[in-house]
Amino acid sequence: MKLKVIQGNIAESQADTLIVNLFDDVTVPSGATGAVDKALDGAITELIANGDLTGKAGEVGVLYPRGVISAKRVLVVGLGQRDGFDLEGVRQAAAHGIKHAQQLNAKHVVTIVHGAGIAGLEVEAAAQATTEGSLLATYKYDAPLKEKEAGNQVKTLTIVEFDEDKVKKIKRGVETAVSISAGVTIARDLVNMPPNVATPRKLARVAAQIAEDHNLELTVGGRKWAAKHKMGAFLAVAKGAGEPPKFIIMAHNAHRDDLDTIVLVGKGITFDTGGISIKPTANMGDMKSDMGGAAAVIGTMKAIALLDLPLRVIGITPCTENMPDANAYRPADVITASNGVTIEIISTDAEGRMVLADGLVYASKYQPKAVIDLATLTGSCIIALGRDMAAGLFSTDDTLRDKLVAAGQTSHERVWPLPLWDEYKNAIKSDVADIKNSGGRFGGVATSAIFLKQFTNYPWMHLDIAGMALSEKGNAYTPKGGTGFGVRLLVEFLRNW
Repeated sequence: MKLKVIQGNIAESQADTLIVNLFDDVTVPSGATGAVDKALDGAITELIANGDLTGKAGEVGVLYPRGVISAKRVLVVGLGQRDGFDLEGVRQAAAHGIKHAQQLNAKHVVTIVHGAGIAGLEVEAAAQATTEGSLLATYKYDAPLKEKEAGNQVKTLTIVEFDEDKVKKIKRGVETAVSISAGVTIARDLVNMPPNVATPRKLARVAAQIAEDHNLELTVGGRKWAAKHKMGAFLAVAKGAGEPPKFIIMAHNAHRDDLDTIVLVGKGITFDTGGISIKPTANMGDMKSDMGGAAAVIGTMKAIALLDLPLRVIGITPCTENMPDANAYRPADVITASNGVTIEIISTDAEGRMVLADGLVYASKYQPKAVIDLATLTGSCIIALGRDMAAGLFSTDDTLRDKLVAAGQTSHERVWPLPLWDEYKNAIKSDVADIKNSGGRFGGVATSAIFLKQFTNYPWMHLDIAGMALSEKGNAYTPKGGTGFGVRLLVEFLRNW
């Protein structure tokens, strides 16, 4: 879908479909919706008066001008209540509008920036949200089907603004959204791919292509490289894998020591059987999404490269399968991580924290101002916060925590702070090693975080995205399947660093 921004009156726009909006308390539209209403001789006002248009959130009304204006149809998208309307409301409205246009087989669509009029939202942010909602709602995974359906596709989306002074800001918002959406698309694609395709080698190839396209520095380490760096925890998980493991490092502004350094670490278990501590058969297929953290980091690196953020950002993704091979690591093994900490293996299904351990240790070599890891780590986080609601957040720095929470509110990729009390370490005490890799059922989301803390010596935040990487139902702009969660959150955080 091609995008452009123009100055003009939407009622005079040349397109097959126009999209305007309506709050639920409006009786006579004003602004851009009012201009279309006037051109249609009060047709929108009449529909409101008759109760056929309510402005309820998610509602999409369709009007057919029949030659009164050049457009074949006008879509009126409900915004819901004016009080509390925010950027998420903009994304939802844009998504409902573009999806309805797509269902009607519209090819050339013109829309306004939702929320930048009487709602009073900042115009650049509203333009970004309008574009994000539109682009992300029309995402479709290119599944390997013998016979593919063409489907309805909107070819062009034009954003029109009457006030010429706002056009430049709108263009900036659109450009930002295009860059971020490109990163989300990569993350969604990687999670949606079958695990025999989205192998560690595949993730390395995707990272290499991004690095080549956007002048990022890339390092991809295999078993020998990891052994040289004494990554015993990462290699223990990889022992049972037929697919070669890959420790992927992407660097934006790699040699800019004058810039603040932020390191992102993503769990990259490309398929998780549980290993010797094998999982039940039911829903094991969902474990293709256990690399959702790595996918988010790779997608974020794409987005920040396109945005050319003035930061030194390092993306680290330790990638491997977790398989029950004859060579696989076992419960009761004692493993030594790259910082010398010894780990008693209680469950081979607590493998994500093992690969992250060596990833977090490696992050320290960059002397970072902050490190954020993302991982589909624990079922207990889903129990606590639910699916499609929020990621669990653990932090050693309150200022960074508050900034990430704020980024989550703006992007609507929400995070919820959870405790990282020292007492949780009692659950991972071992009789035969420094720590053990599982603290049992109770407080599992916190005991996994306290485990990871043992491998950090810098300001650090841990995001448990177990309930967020894969959606069972989807929403207005997130289809069922891979969500790309974390990309928009991290970019918002980094843009406001």
